[in-house]
Amino acid sequence: MLDTVAQSPDIDTLMNDIGRKARAASRPLAFASTESKNKALEAMADAILARKDHILTENAKDLKDVEGTDMLASFVDRLTLNDKRVIEMAEGIRAIAALADPVGEVIAAWDRPNGLKIERARTPLGVIGVIFESRPNVTADAGALCLKAGNAVILRCGSDSRRSSQAIHECLVEGLKAAGLPEHAIQLVPVSDRAAVGAMLRGLEGNIDVIVPRGGKSLVARVQTEAGVPVFAHLEGLCHIYIDASADLEMAKSIVVNAKMRRTGICGAAETLLVDSKVASTHLKPLLDGLAAAGCEIRGSADVLKLMPGLKAATEEDWSTEYLAAIISVALVDGISGAIAHIGKYSSNHTEAVIAEDAAVVERFFTEIDSAILLHNASTQFADGGEFGMGAEIGIATGKMHARGPVGVEQLTSFKYRVRGTGQIRA
Repeated sequence: MLDTVAQSPDIDTLMNDIGRKARAASRPLAFASTESKNKALEAMADAILARKDHILTENAKDLKDVEGTDMLASFVDRLTLNDKRVIEMAEGIRAIAALADPVGEVIAAWDRPNGLKIERARTPLGVIGVIFESRPNVTADAGALCLKAGNAVILRCGSDSRRSSQAIHECLVEGLKAAGLPEHAIQLVPVSDRAAVGAMLRGLEGNIDVIVPRGGKSLVARVQTEAGVPVFAHLEGLCHIYIDASADLEMAKSIVVNAKMRRTGICGAAETLLVDSKVASTHLKPLLDGLAAAGCEIRGSADVLKLMPGLKAATEEDWSTEYLAAIISVALVDGISGAIAHIGKYSSNHTEAVIAEDAAVVERFFTEIDSAILLHNASTQFADGGEFGMGAEIGIATGKMHARGPVGVEQLTSFKYRVRGTGQIRA
């Protein structure tokens, strides 16, 4: 959660200085060699492992501060680090180092009849502002991804993860220094004043090129309302799973339980289950029994309650709620057409899955649903940059401009046209 500390009179001065340093750092980064960027990333991963105990100590202090508060269990889970998660953080940075460098990649090329040779090549965005809440690992993911794509980044974490994020940030700066890259290429806002968010949204005197929000509804709403610079919107993960009449029941049971219960507090967790009414008599009870056995609360539509009396009734609000908890809403639908209609009405355009063996059903699902990530016969929990082979992600973009789905190194670039001639002039 973002803090509510009163505004400091010097916050704009502080933030604008951070913006100027980021802009200055972004210039040499734009043409830094792949070797130097990868050297920095490997050194960052080494530093994180070497300082693992310190990171965990600082994280324990953050967790102590939220004891007894009304913070949701899902947010506490996001805040929590352990040996495995710190090791995975370092492995994620190494995976980013192993990726191809997107900067300078020619993504299209063609010749004109007049002899001009035109190519479209990837180029860094410049300076990226990332505003996030309870996930200290975003410090590492965002810092590493932005560096690989040749961008400087300004990170603003929530007050609840400040100590953890600071400990991780120190490792990233150590990596930059080891490779001789500007240490201001990755900056962590050093104050918890909410006014720092407002300053970033205003663009820091033109020194931020794009904002990436990574948090709950209130943060995203504020960013979309106040931002004076482009935003890679990461809306809530209101994810659906549709079980078609052609689905393999055992596969469906396994996927549904995993999609909902593996980690309930991530944006790729399933929140609504839709079942084809044609197989309600055979599929509904086994699916719901599996969820219940895993500890999930089930809220059913009226037709679900007729078949499974005793469940809690779903309200209209349930169909548009991202629970981030062990709760799922369940409805029967009239085949693929009914599933498409329900998802079209309630989805946040994040991630949807279809469990089906009928190829025509899958084709309609992929063609007619416009969410950023669509899966066939797989858990929605795969909606993740690391699982997509991107090393990590800054977030899942749910908008339709430039970046959609996991935002990795390619999505953190723009492009420019390079035109080569031999003396041509225009008539």
